Amino acid sequence: MAGIDTRVRVRRRLGLPVKAPKGWREGAPDFVGVGAQRSGTSWWFRQLTGHPDVVAPWGKERHYFDRFWRREFTAADAAGYRRLFPRPDGALTGEWTPRYMYDPWTPRLLSASAPDAKVLVILRDPWERFLSGMAHETRVLGRELGRTNGDYLRLMIRGDALQRSRYAEQLERIVGRFDRGRVLVLQYERCVREPEAELERTFRFLGLDAPRSGAIERRPDAARPRAHELPAALAEQMRASLAEDAEALARAVPEIDLELWPSCR
Repeated sequence: MAGIDTRVRVRRRLGLPVKAPKGWREGAPDFVGVGAQRSGTSWWFRQLTGHPDVVAPWGKERHYFDRFWRREFTAADAAGYRRLFPRPDGALTGEWTPRYMYDPWTPRLLSASAPDAKVLVILRDPWERFLSGMAHETRVLGRELGRTNGDYLRLMIRGDALQRSRYAEQLERIVGRFDRGRVLVLQYERCVREPEAELERTFRFLGLDAPRSGAIERRPDAARPRAHELPAALAEQMRASLAEDAEALARAVPEIDLELWPSCR
């Protein structure tokens, strides 16, 4: 099915509106990535959509369920979600919104909207993810830091980044709503170290044959964020707390290898 969505991908790259080609069917996504932020999810999603039998005309992240903290979720909302995923016969489609694992209300709504979807998770060393998330949100909210109570906003950023790195409870909510066999947990560090093998494992989980050829986009080495503006004693306390959570995660998810996470050794 190579080339089935070439025009769709080109228009998306150019920022042009995309309309599903005639004959494509709508339905619940075949797969949904749910986490974690700053763990290589955009990189891995690009590898998935590089498969000739995977289409994602609307891009990576839908953030469809974010708003339901303030109003009830209805059957019409579930149907609206399913309409977001057109694809031709024989193709798979899905999205990857890292926030879905983090917000406690989303797993229930996602399972109601797409009960048969396969769920993808990539987790990164929790301390490294915390530092990267903190730096990312500080950049995103940089202008607001100068306009408002900057110290309070920085406190909120740090608290949010810390909680996003506590994976155990987040993943428990996912497997509480989806059969464990329908959830694939990857580690970012292993994907970087063994991209071919981990991508083949991901395709196999989705029921796809790995393409015979096709270069894998190598993850560039990223500059390590610094634990700036954190007193040394506090940083060590936070790091130890995340390591404890990671140990709980590894007990529940045997495929997690803590040796891949230096902060947890």
